[in-house]
Amino acid sequence: MNEIADPARRSIGARRNPDSAEAILEAAEAVLVEAGYAGFSIEAVARRARAGKPTIYRWWPSKAALLLEVYQRQKRVDVPDTGSLEEDLVGFLVNLFAHWRETSSGNVFRSLIAEAQSDETAAAALAGYAGGRRTHTGLIIERAKARGEITSDIEPGVVADLVASYAWRHLLTNRLDEPEAAIRKMVRYLLQGIAAPGR
Repeated sequence: MNEIADPARRSIGARRNPDSAEAILEAAEAVLVEAGYAGFSIEAVARRARAGKPTIYRWWPSKAALLLEVYQRQKRVDVPDTGSLEEDLVGFLVNLFAHWRETSSGNVFRSLIAEAQSDETAAAALAGYAGGRRTHTGLIIERAKARGEITSDIEPGVVADLVASYAWRHLLTNRLDEPEAAIRKMVRYLLQGIAAPGR
C-alpha cells in the first residue's frame, strides 16, 4: 500500500523542510521508545511521520544517521567548570548517567552502538560522533593542564577516552545507577596517574 505524505510538509529537495524534519525526528523518537531498537526501522518512522521513505533517506542516508541525530537532539548534559578537574569530571559523569537513565537517550545510544557492530555506515557515524565528543571532553583536561593540576605531557584525548570507556561500560551493562561516591573513586584513581607533582 502506498503511503501518502502530508501535503503540508512536502519535501523541498535536498534542503530539509523544517516541519518535515521535525515530524520525522519526533516519529523516530516515538518508534524507538515504543518498539525498541529491534522494532526501529525507516519504514516504521515513515509511517509514523506520514513521510516518504525517499525523503528520509535523502536527509539521513542510513538508520544510524537518523538514530544519531535523535540522540544528539535529546542530549542535554551540563559540563561543569568548577576550577577543579576532580569536580568537573565527577559532575560530568553524574550528569551524563542521570541523562542516560532518566530519558530515552540511553536506549538510543545503546541502539546506535549495537548497530555499529554489524553496519559499516553506523560504525563510521559513531566514530565521527565519538571523535567530536573526545575533543569536547578533552577541553576539560586542557583547562586542568592550564591550571597546573596535571602534568604538561598528558594527552587530553587519551584521558577523554578513559572517561568515555568508563561511561560506555556502565551504559552497555545498564549500571547507570552508580552512586556518586563510586564515580568519585574512579576519578580519583585516574587523577593519581596524571596529577602534577605536589598536587
